[in-house]
Amino acid sequence: MLKHRSIKNKGKIKLSLYFQDLKEGDRVAIVREHALNPKFPKAIQGKTGIVAGTRGSAYLVQLRIGGLSKTYLVEGASLKKLK
Repeated sequence: MLKHRSIKNKGKIKLSLYFQDLKEGDRVAIVREHALNPKFPKAIQGKTGIVAGTRGSAYLVQLRIGGLSKTYLVEGASLKKLK
């Protein structure tokens, strides 16, 4: 993963990722969007999970970490839909 963006892309958010529509049961990968949330938990970066629902404009993502099932609230721009 890149630690920084090029100068031309710094601070820009892909609008297609920001406004994507995910449904319950979709598999997603968590890829941190640096321009949005500075307090993003680094422990879930790169993990895959299942969308369990929505809360406002954010998504509830269910992850399996250390044999336990945990639910995180993640913004849509930080999620990438898997096929």
